[in-house]
Amino acid sequence: MRAFIFPGQSSQKVGMGAELAASSIAARDVFDEVDDTLRQHLSVLMREGPEDRLTLTENAQPAIMANAIATLRVLEHDFGVKLLEHANCVAGHSLGEYTALASVGAFGLADTALLLKLRGWSMQAAVPLGEGTMAVLLGADVEQAKALAEAAAQGEVCEVANDNDPSQVVISGHTGAIERAVALTKEHGIKRGMILNVSAPFHSSLMAPAAKRMAGALEETPPGALMLPLYANVTAAAVTDPAQITALLVEQITGRVRWRESVLAMRADGVESFVELGGKVVGPMVSRTDRDAQMTSLVTMKDLEAFAKEIA
Repeated sequence: MRAFIFPGQSSQKVGMGAELAASSIAARDVFDEVDDTLRQHLSVLMREGPEDRLTLTENAQPAIMANAIATLRVLEHDFGVKLLEHANCVAGHSLGEYTALASVGAFGLADTALLLKLRGWSMQAAVPLGEGTMAVLLGADVEQAKALAEAAAQGEVCEVANDNDPSQVVISGHTGAIERAVALTKEHGIKRGMILNVSAPFHSSLMAPAAKRMAGALEETPPGALMLPLYANVTAAAVTDPAQITALLVEQITGRVRWRESVLAMRADGVESFVELGGKVVGPMVSRTDRDAQMTSLVTMKDLEAFAKEIA
């Protein structure tokens, strides 16, 4: 069995998608549709920068999605590798969950772009700049991270945001609490803590205003039927019911991304190989979670060609 998986924020970089667009009309069609939908030259920003504008959450989220869907479209249209013929399920990390849903027909491309534009803006606007942040804990498991977060909170929000793999957990919350947590890492047996260069405390209870906005947006633009199961971030379990997915997408804004558990659940359900489209971010997390899992990352035309030949 094979899972197609999709990256989340921090996988953006200037130049993303440029080679695909230069080589394939299928990729150009994706970028053009997203540009037209958002009434923004997002593809130019992706190709040329500046980096600080691309990194803005409201730009990064639809850009990462567009790049991943363009990668999938090139794989399908230029190399004849259809997702429905070669994948058994999908998953995505944080915003990548929307990309995964688009890949299996639950959302159209235009709706996905609009939802992610709103999601990015809403998450950025939920907390005044500087009042919240995130930190990555290296050499920490989720239980260590939870204990550290509780010790550092001191009446403020400090929560586990991403359980990425057995050696990497991300915490999120008020800036003071996160700074205290980083200072306490050694006392909790954690190798290292680093403040992340992010503009908001994603996947924490501080994102409640964004969750409320997205609940309204998803009520107006609900997901449709899925052609393959999705392993959801907040449950680490397979789901196909659109109504349940709507609730999970809202919960995901404030809830923990259970990526490590999602990988283990897919493995337990028989998935042997994972294919990351449009990045090399979640793939290494898969490999650190289960060294026996087969992992392929598809970013360049050369990657796509090699993968097509491999599974032919």
